[in-house]
Amino acid sequence: MITYDFEHIEGPIYAHVYKCIKNDILEGNLKPGQKLPSKRTFARNNGISTITIQNAYDQLISEGYVYTLPKKGYYVANISGMVPRTVSKEMKYDINIPKTAIYKYDFSSNGVDSDNFPFSIWARLSREVMSDNKDELMKISPTSGVRQLREAIAEHLKSFRGMIVDPDQIVIGAGTEYLYGLLVQLIGKDKKYAIENPGYKKLALIYQHQKVDYGYVSMDEKGVTVDSLNKSRADIAHICPNHHFPTGITMPASRRYEILSWANEQNERYIVEDDYDSEFRLEGKPIPPLFSIDACEKVIYMNTFSKSLTPTIRISYMVLPAHLINRFYEEMSFYSCTVSNFEQFTLARFISGGYLEKHINRMRLYYTRKRQSIIEVIEKSNQGSKFHIIENDSGLHFLLKIETKLSDVEVERKLEKNGIKIRALSDYYFTKEECRQHLFLVNYSNLSSQKVFEAMQIIKDI
Repeated sequence: MITYDFEHIEGPIYAHVYKCIKNDILEGNLKPGQKLPSKRTFARNNGISTITIQNAYDQLISEGYVYTLPKKGYYVANISGMVPRTVSKEMKYDINIPKTAIYKYDFSSNGVDSDNFPFSIWARLSREVMSDNKDELMKISPTSGVRQLREAIAEHLKSFRGMIVDPDQIVIGAGTEYLYGLLVQLIGKDKKYAIENPGYKKLALIYQHQKVDYGYVSMDEKGVTVDSLNKSRADIAHICPNHHFPTGITMPASRRYEILSWANEQNERYIVEDDYDSEFRLEGKPIPPLFSIDACEKVIYMNTFSKSLTPTIRISYMVLPAHLINRFYEEMSFYSCTVSNFEQFTLARFISGGYLEKHINRMRLYYTRKRQSIIEVIEKSNQGSKFHIIENDSGLHFLLKIETKLSDVEVERKLEKNGIKIRALSDYYFTKEECRQHLFLVNYSNLSSQKVFEAMQIIKDI
């Protein structure tokens, strides 16, 4: 007769019975085909209820350790084909997770100071959403995102970027990397994609893993050239005309119309316009995007709230031309939106309530002052004219030229040993051409003047 100890057990009694019987089966104490006690007999001998035994037997049956025969009872199953697995409370595999180095002075970070995020407003709007939108929160979002957020973004683009957009042209996704993947599937993997050189290296990795043909197109002082696009034989040009990363170049109107003319020469050509930090043009009004002057449905507009709010919010969007959005709904509407309804409704209220505009205006003033203070610190450190600042009117980074005989790689390596992370412009070139300009990127959004002062003393010594 099977009996077990029921003193000092943790959790439900049926789970204890289940584990005891399972262990006896695995250890061979209960043999295949052996009949188990009836529920009543088992319960009576152990002083517990029949419901408890029923629950334990049901769990064993569902996992294949026990089977039942009508009007005959419960029997031990033959588990010879099952591989027993020893479970340890401390399981550890040899999994290598890339470690992110922490630097005291990080000129490459695009983070946001937590003091500048509108936590109180965001928290209040989140509570309102959970109170007022209970039904909508539990419904599956449309593939392109909830209507309220798309309407809010369309209105924001109209007032901020001069773009007349139908909310149904907008597709919302968790980060631009995800949207890039959707675009490749929508436009086609048989096309050739062009990336600016120098440019955003993660973009090349995305295209590489999407298994599409891509190449690099060179730039001059006005941005991507039509000649380089023609030589590349590209179908899709992926560019940042308003504030190029990493050079900071702003493409003039004349070049923009040349690029649009290039796209219009063939039906399958498109321009992907990445407008990633257009809100932070620090002098004058934001420059109109390519999308707003495109009359032939050749421009795909992409933007994110990573710069205007925080990189951790992971909400981006793209605006597709009418014929492409129709194709998207016909061919790809099976995709689920990758942003939760909770965040979408909260962001919709944040935009439509005017909080985003106020936040951007406040941050533009904040970044203008911060940029100026950091430039002043660098200039005061510039004894011997070793540093030259190369800036433009927009974005959250500028270039710093360092007069040195060391190579860019040597400068980076020596600075890293001293707790300073800084990236050279040459790091963003895809080709092997030499870049001896000694230009380095200063991302200042999360830098303090004090840290810049301390870092500049180290850089001078090195």
